[in-house]
Amino acid sequence: MSGAYLDNAATTYPKPEVVYAAMDRFAREIGGSPGRSGHQRSLEAGREVLGAREALARLFGVDDISRITFTKNATEALNVVIQDILGRGGHAVITSLEHNSVWRPLAALSGSGDASYSIVPCSQDGSLDITRVQEAILSETRIIICTHASNVVGNLLPVQEVAELAGEKGIPVLVDAAQTAGRCHLLPEEMGIQYMAFTGHKELFGPQGTGGLYIAPGWEIEPLMFGGTGSRSESPEQPDFLPDRYESGTLNALGLAGLRAGVEFLLEKGVNEIRRHEGELTLRLMEGLMELEGITVYGPTKWSKKIGVVSFNLEGFTSSEVASHLNDTYGICVRSGLHCAPLAHRTLGTLENGVVRASLSYMNTAEDADYLLESLKEIITS
Repeated sequence: MSGAYLDNAATTYPKPEVVYAAMDRFAREIGGSPGRSGHQRSLEAGREVLGAREALARLFGVDDISRITFTKNATEALNVVIQDILGRGGHAVITSLEHNSVWRPLAALSGSGDASYSIVPCSQDGSLDITRVQEAILSETRIIICTHASNVVGNLLPVQEVAELAGEKGIPVLVDAAQTAGRCHLLPEEMGIQYMAFTGHKELFGPQGTGGLYIAPGWEIEPLMFGGTGSRSESPEQPDFLPDRYESGTLNALGLAGLRAGVEFLLEKGVNEIRRHEGELTLRLMEGLMELEGITVYGPTKWSKKIGVVSFNLEGFTSSEVASHLNDTYGICVRSGLHCAPLAHRTLGTLENGVVRASLSYMNTAEDADYLLESLKEIITS
């Protein structure tokens, strides 16, 4: 075996074949800009974008497809909400497992004196006590932000409980679903979630440069950017209707054609099947790692509490040394370091060294997991 790709929490690879075919078809046979002209190629490009929006609405159980607005990634989607709601001041509650795409915009707003935030500490295994969230809420709290699953150790957080608590207080919830969209059932309307950020290039199987934001009815916010939308061009004001209000500039229609194919592949397989397959591989890998001498595995070990992310360290080596050795000698792609989530590493006690993260997708096989275990055995015994 020549190698294994186990960095799917960063970007899934390979994609389903239909994704490559859809993007190739768009690039060769369509090529137009959606919503910018009335000719055939522009209209066909618009149909691809509409198809992607419809597929995502089906996946997320959203009745009004205009509530799915496209961004270039989850980071942009998170910033759309954070910059508007806290740009004029107020307080946010976040968890100690949040990604820098949440922490950094809050730190910037806080540093300028416009906003403040509280970090609710999670346990060392990544679990979140909902009573701590309640205790962190202040009279000036304007939003609660919670990742659905840690990108470092993959543990699932109780976002529905957070949404229910926030709902009792009349506070909106922003869920970072970058790691769980496509992996887990996510029904924001049913769960009482006002804002949900997602990215296209992970378990939705689309390419980089695609993502989006779900916005619940009655919770519209100011856009992050203003500009051309292909609608109401005679007015200097941004359109007030969705999705145009949040989609300034030419959309990545080529990427969205690939995202549409990825989501349709996912819908055909079913989220339950995706989760079953990843669960089998994740447990196989975790159990094998825990049998190896000198290996420390982080996060929950029960599949019901996590997604297909397995993080570990090898005694006597830095995380970067292990990752480099796996890549250079065995052709295994994993990620080391802090994973753009220092808050999470501070929670886990791994801030100094980081961890080695192996992350699985539906496209991985049992052979991939076994090859990583065999390679680590060789490193340990050499």
